Amino acid sequence: MERPRAGKLGLGVWALVVALAALAVLTFLPSPYVIQRPGPVYDTLGTAKNADGEQVPLISVEGTETYETGGTLDLTTVQVVGNRERTPSWFELALAWTDASRAVVPLDAVFPEGVTTEQRDERNAMLMVDSQHEATAAALNELGYDTGAEVVVVDAVAGSPADGLLEADDVITAIDGTPVTSATALREAIQEAGGDPVALTVRRDGAEQTVEITPEEQTQDGTTTWLIGITLRTDYDFEVDVTIQLDNVGGPSAGMMFALGIIDTLTPGELNGGKEVAGTGTIDAEGTVGPIGGIRQKLYGARDAGADYFLAPEANCDEVVGHVPDGLQVIRTATLDESLAALEVIAEDGDVDALPTCDVPAT
Repeated sequence: MERPRAGKLGLGVWALVVALAALAVLTFLPSPYVIQRPGPVYDTLGTAKNADGEQVPLISVEGTETYETGGTLDLTTVQVVGNRERTPSWFELALAWTDASRAVVPLDAVFPEGVTTEQRDERNAMLMVDSQHEATAAALNELGYDTGAEVVVVDAVAGSPADGLLEADDVITAIDGTPVTSATALREAIQEAGGDPVALTVRRDGAEQTVEITPEEQTQDGTTTWLIGITLRTDYDFEVDVTIQLDNVGGPSAGMMFALGIIDTLTPGELNGGKEVAGTGTIDAEGTVGPIGGIRQKLYGARDAGADYFLAPEANCDEVVGHVPDGLQVIRTATLDESLAALEVIAEDGDVDALPTCDVPAT
């Protein structure tokens, strides 16, 4: 009677051994995924380390009067665990799947095939620099400064409608006789033309000329876009010197919070009323707030850093609903003006509950 019991016990031990062995294999087996988790949070009104490891103001301004600030205007970040050289194990993924503050995403979505980690970091560094310029322009435009914007051609794509007609460093001053004040305005004018030829006034080597280009149609996910095949940058001539010090952070998603930090630095009083506010969102010189990645991780990072309020891009609302951590109030925004209006309500202890949220559709 004892032998069957011993046999069953032996089978149980072997099953446990096999399970542990499988778990050990999964611990080291690579996967086609990476993990996104909350990254560091930086107060745009505070300090950050420079390249020498010294704490310096994250935003500093010269050439005009500045003012004391209070509370926080935090920018939020996302850290990626894994890369093409070393992906997380299946065991690590299993732990991440059970953590609401983390996300498991396909490797190709973060590290496209053929793009090295170094190339990705370089691109993100460039996007960060561009976002700082756009944020400065948005803030100064809001405050009535002249930003002296010029839209400059970086390159014309080979075989595109602009190939042979536009060159690197051409300054596009007008489209169909209307002055071009931003890359966004130029793109919108091209879309409005609906495929008809557009006349671009270009300054090249100090002399102006006009070139006519017929955009080509591109359809993606059912959406038609008209393109002339150029990459652009916007050069600014700011009246005041704004320096943003933030190393080891890439991408464009801090733009809106940079702009708010600059405005707070250049205006009397506390933009946030001394309260703890965080947020995210790209921004352009016109003050349009755009979508970003990793919004859920940023919500948790803001909450853990002590923020009470979070300014979220309207375009990310579908990812926000149902994923707001306890203790954090999310306010929807699509423009710099809307963000400033929300901060005014927060600062004055107004009815924050009446502000637009991601639970209520935009009208």
